[in-house]
Amino acid sequence: MKTLQRGVYRLLSAVGIGAVLLFSACDTDFLNTEPLDSISSDATWADGPLSEAFIYNVYSFLGYGGFEEQMLASITDEAMFTHAGRNINTFTEGTESPANPGWMSATYQWDNMYLAIRQANIALQELPNSTFNDDDLRDRLMGEAHFLRAYYYHQLARFYGGVPLIERPYGLNEDYEVPRATWEETVNFIVADLDKAAQLLDGKPETDGRASRLSALALKSRILLYAASDLHYGPAISAESATLASYPHLDLLAYPGGDREARWRAARDAARMALEEGSGYKLGLTEPVSPEQGLQNYISLSMGGGSSVGDAAAAVELILQRTVTPLYTQESNWPLGPIHFGINNGPNGYHNWAGNTPIQQLVDDYEMMDGSTFDWDNPDHAEAPYENRDPRFYATVMYDGAGWKPRPSDVAPIDPYDEIQTGYYDDGKGGFIPGVDTRESSVENWNGSRTHYYVRKFIDPDPALKDNQSNAQVIPWPFIRYTEVVLNYVETCLELGNEAEARDWLNQLRFRVGMPAIEDSGEDLVDRYRNERRIELAYEEHRYHDARRWLIAEETLGRPIQIIDVRAKLKPGKQPRVPYKYDPSVYDYEYTVATNTENESRTWADKMYYRAISRDEVSRNAQLVQNPGF
Repeated sequence: MKTLQRGVYRLLSAVGIGAVLLFSACDTDFLNTEPLDSISSDATWADGPLSEAFIYNVYSFLGYGGFEEQMLASITDEAMFTHAGRNINTFTEGTESPANPGWMSATYQWDNMYLAIRQANIALQELPNSTFNDDDLRDRLMGEAHFLRAYYYHQLARFYGGVPLIERPYGLNEDYEVPRATWEETVNFIVADLDKAAQLLDGKPETDGRASRLSALALKSRILLYAASDLHYGPAISAESATLASYPHLDLLAYPGGDREARWRAARDAARMALEEGSGYKLGLTEPVSPEQGLQNYISLSMGGGSSVGDAAAAVELILQRTVTPLYTQESNWPLGPIHFGINNGPNGYHNWAGNTPIQQLVDDYEMMDGSTFDWDNPDHAEAPYENRDPRFYATVMYDGAGWKPRPSDVAPIDPYDEIQTGYYDDGKGGFIPGVDTRESSVENWNGSRTHYYVRKFIDPDPALKDNQSNAQVIPWPFIRYTEVVLNYVETCLELGNEAEARDWLNQLRFRVGMPAIEDSGEDLVDRYRNERRIELAYEEHRYHDARRWLIAEETLGRPIQIIDVRAKLKPGKQPRVPYKYDPSVYDYEYTVATNTENESRTWADKMYYRAISRDEVSRNAQLVQNPGF
């Protein structure tokens, strides 16, 4: 059970026990058998703070957001999970089945989402009849319950397709067998909940980590964008996937036909409304900032106001975030979750665990500083692949030679220069010294990266947190941020033929990080947009869904994992630097792209567009129809 969920139950129990102790002196009914460790339903809905605590419990199913030890990025072409035996390969190798599901997060797992939906349904059933004397609070809690139910249904929809729509809490001895709704019915249900949430939350206080009118509008933008995409349009599916096209229940996954342009217009209008209600960080620029400022801007965006490093004003970007506050209590299962994201993912040379490491395909998709495509066949690029790249690369990826925080005291003698060491360095005797952040390191080599990269994004660069262990970071997880809505709007403009508007908004995003304007059109502009979305939203749980809804998963997510091998060879007449330091005047650096199959041999099967509904769920509900290919 989630930490916050347990915390809320403890709060309710404590309030109940306190009430009993307060009144026990004048209680002469010794036959009263009401339990003393809980609060009755009537008491909960008669008290505003207790009703609010119940809603906090519904939030608890959001879990750690994307800040889990195993991230969704590691089942995409963004990252590889370093440690074997986590059941990731069951999915990425296409062997998942209803009886043998691969790893999945509780933040979208079927049974957990329906537990969350049940809690939201209880609130929506009880709040209209609640008796506490605060109409504004009641409306706010109702709005949050509608939003949360929509959020959990949208999680189910984008992983499973159309699902059973339950809008009230079931009691004992009811018929629990409910068929899956169509894709269209599921989308309509989610949109209706979000419209209601936006109405009820209009004018209500905005609290970090809690739903607002803007978050409802933004989530509506997302689900309508998905609804209009290729994965949910029958004719597009028929052209790309025989597995999906032959599925006899295609309406569970897609619109068989209909007015697709109207769906794109609806998605555009929803995105535009959210854009007008919110505000992003440093948008509206008419030319690029310097590369140095661009780097700082993207670091600030990634920190979300949670670090002393970066601009706290970047928090305006966050529309819905997981905060480290009493709403989302600090987790006790150290070192899982956001407060220890650094130790979960940082380099082993900092006594960290290298969890979700970037793969070469992601690194290669960062443009050059002039806006051109990186190309290994270009000798200048191949000789110095980490020079003159999009500033977002340096804020997202740790690579060989990159500067980082001060080393822990026991590692500082090996690397007093605080540089990432993921290569192998000529020792001047015919051999190579492995970098301190490799799997051949003398420091916890089992925690070394297999790709020779580490993620930097979302790790607090504050040097006071030098080993990511002494103190916990408080970086928020961006469930929804303003830039996503911008990109949603750009995509709808492209689909509706308004390329000038799409370019204008894309250039605003690029200028913010120091990248030059784009002038592409047609398919080149679509490709540029898709890469921009990939880079801007890296590690934010979008690539998994984007590659699927664009029906490009086979050629992107299905690729074998590529890694980099870095060798530093001494120039003639030079002596090795001891301790080693990155130095092109002493070493010639050779970079070789290789394929890694140590943990998983990735492949693609079209059944992987959706997750399997587990055998247990199908056994419990005879009306459930399994997804295609399973």
